[in-house]
Amino acid sequence: MLSVMNGFCQQKAFKVEVYGSGQPIILIPGYACSGDVWKSTVDALKGKYQLHVLTLAGFAGVPPIDTPVLKTVRNEVIQYVRQNHLDKPVLIGHGLGAFISLWAASEDPSLFSKILCVDGVPYISPTKYPATSSIDIRKVPAYNAETIAYNFANMPIKEFKANQFKAMRNMVKDSTNARLITNWSASSDRKTLTSTYEELDTLDLRNAISKINIPVLILGSNFRTKELSKKLFEDEYSNLDRKLILIAPTKHFIMYDDPIWFREEVKNFLRNGIAN
Repeated sequence: MLSVMNGFCQQKAFKVEVYGSGQPIILIPGYACSGDVWKSTVDALKGKYQLHVLTLAGFAGVPPIDTPVLKTVRNEVIQYVRQNHLDKPVLIGHGLGAFISLWAASEDPSLFSKILCVDGVPYISPTKYPATSSIDIRKVPAYNAETIAYNFANMPIKEFKANQFKAMRNMVKDSTNARLITNWSASSDRKTLTSTYEELDTLDLRNAISKINIPVLILGSNFRTKELSKKLFEDEYSNLDRKLILIAPTKHFIMYDDPIWFREEVKNFLRNGIAN
C-alpha cells in the first residue's frame, strides 16, 4: 500500500488508501461500507493500475462530518483528482458509490475517462417506490424520514445488528459476507446513516447524467427477473448515451456473489471500454 494522499488535499469527507501503480482508478464503496469491500478487486488490479480506495466519512469507523455528506464527498472527489493531478481516472462505485461517481462526472465530465456503476442508479427512489418516480419522495406515505432517523439513532446495538444482518441476507448470498457488512454498519455513525439515506432518496441525477460523454458500464443485480432488472436500469439510464448494461444473476453485492464474473467484466471494461 502506498502512503495515502489525505494530508496533501486535507480530505475530510473520506479516507483514502492507495495501492499499485499505473492508470488511476477511484473505488467508492456503497452505503455504510468500508473500502475493504473492494479487496479482491484491488488484488486483481493492483499489478497494472493505481487504485485509490475510499471509505466515506461516518461509515465503517471513519470519523463523521457535518451534512450534507454526499454533496461534500462529491466535491472532495473532484478536488482530490485535481490536487493530486490524477490523469483521467476511472470511477468505480457500488450502490451509493455509483451514485457519487455519476454525480462527480456530471459536474466535470472532462475530469474522468470511464465509469463503472455496480448496482447503482442515478435516482434510487423509483427502485423502491415505483409509483413515485416523478414526485417528491418525502411526500410518499411509506417514506417517513423522522421514523427512519429515530430508528437509526435510538435502536439498541444488539437489535440494530440483528436488523442489519437480516437486511444484508437479502443483499448478499453468503452469511459470512453478510456479517462483515453488518459489522461495518454497526461501526458507522448513526447520524450519517440517517442523513445519507435521506440524501440518496431525494437526489435525482437522471437528467444530470446526460452531460456525461464517457463510457459507462452498468452491472446490475437481479431484481426477481433478468427482464425486470434490465428494464429498470434502462429506464434509470435513459438519458445516458455511451452505456452498456449487463445483469448478473446475483444479489446487490455482485463482487461477493459472483467474483470471477465481476473481475472479468471489470478487466474487460478497463482494457476495451464499450462498443460505440
